[in-house]
Amino acid sequence: MSAPPRTHSAARRRPATVASAQVATASVLTVGVIGAGRVGATLGAALAAAGHRVVAATGESGASRARLALLLPTVSPGPAAEVARAAADLLLIAVPDDALAGVVADLAADGALRPGQVVAHTSGAHGLAVLAPASAAGARPLALHPAMTFAGTPDDLGRLPGISYGVTAPADLRPLAARLVVDLGGVPEWIAETDRPLYHAALAHGANHLVTLVNEAADRLRDAGVGQPEKVLAPLLRAALENALRLGDDALTGPVSRGDAGTVRRHLAQLAATAPESVEPYLVLARRTADRAVAAGRLRQVDAAPLLGVLEDHRSGVAA
Repeated sequence: MSAPPRTHSAARRRPATVASAQVATASVLTVGVIGAGRVGATLGAALAAAGHRVVAATGESGASRARLALLLPTVSPGPAAEVARAAADLLLIAVPDDALAGVVADLAADGALRPGQVVAHTSGAHGLAVLAPASAAGARPLALHPAMTFAGTPDDLGRLPGISYGVTAPADLRPLAARLVVDLGGVPEWIAETDRPLYHAALAHGANHLVTLVNEAADRLRDAGVGQPEKVLAPLLRAALENALRLGDDALTGPVSRGDAGTVRRHLAQLAATAPESVEPYLVLARRTADRAVAAGRLRQVDAAPLLGVLEDHRSGVAA
């Protein structure tokens, strides 16, 4: 790759506040993407569609290169340090949570970051602290996490309008952060640095564990002889999700909300005989469901007592 233009060197000599202000007011940002996974490639393509210049990206694996060819066909993959140097205005780092600190530290040690350059990561679990080496180099730190799941295909671009982004930014960078989210078609949710782990835990608990729960239900339906469990589950789960989002705990139905201890006992006995690995998750979720039903007034404490006894008996049996 050719040497950076002279204007990049000039930017390195400017005070960070001046360079940052120029980035914030620029109509077109020059962008680099480190990590052409599902998130990085999709957001890079969305920024390009919004009119920004995505000039460089990393793509070491065959899957990453294929995503770049599909979503950013004019961008050739290159080493991380070269991508960082080419990203005159915005460097977007979309790597796994546990790899993020090492990537940022390596870029800073290589001298690949510059004062005034915005260095943003897409991790939900991290805030600004992980970008400390970039800040020490004069770069401006930004945490920009899309609350969405991605497949790494062009269809992902259609899912971006209207989604939320968990944003953590210094006060002087908030206008640019808000503008980036708008350019991506999203809505900013301002998350305090100390709240990032809780924010991410909530999303993972809801989305990742939902996938596990749905697949557990599908497996048990197959065990019961249902040939196409997705057809049975789809209308039920869609309605349950929509009702939960609209009504909260008032959407709760089923044997736990009614205190049907006998039904729950039969569930547990059959699970123990057919799929013992599902007993513990069922117990944990049933107990939490009962607690929420009581707190919401959906289940009277007197009706909950027999049910909680069944759960406790089976938990004792599992522990033994």
